[in-house]
Amino acid sequence: MAQRPQRGRRSPGPIPPIGAHGRPKPRIVTDELQQAFDDASGHLALGELEEAAALYRKCVGIDPTHFDSWHALSMALLKTEKLKEALGASLQATSLQPNDLLAWTALSQIYVRLGDIPNAEAAKANSRILSLGGRVVR
Repeated sequence: MAQRPQRGRRSPGPIPPIGAHGRPKPRIVTDELQQAFDDASGHLALGELEEAAALYRKCVGIDPTHFDSWHALSMALLKTEKLKEALGASLQATSLQPNDLLAWTALSQIYVRLGDIPNAEAAKANSRILSLGGRVVR
């Protein structure tokens, strides 16, 4: 006789396949992209924001689908007060990975700095959904 699941408890279900949760399937990152990204991150760590932003721009030029480069570029631009450019980079990041909590949080911060409170609240709502285990895009 088959056992019934306990009431009120959900089975964990199958293990999600690679690429689940809004993240693209892993792809090969070129040595050139990895080197530029590492160099940019080094400049960012040293507070050399202009240099970091230039290298993150190089990264997205090499691979326009590289989420981490778009997200890092948006943060570097935000810190240098280049808000319109930061907004564009952040929107690109959220379009590449719509279920990324930090991308939506960053987008909300940029909208706040631009004084666009309705869009800031909408982005914050998406980050809240994700923080509770929900999904923005299924």
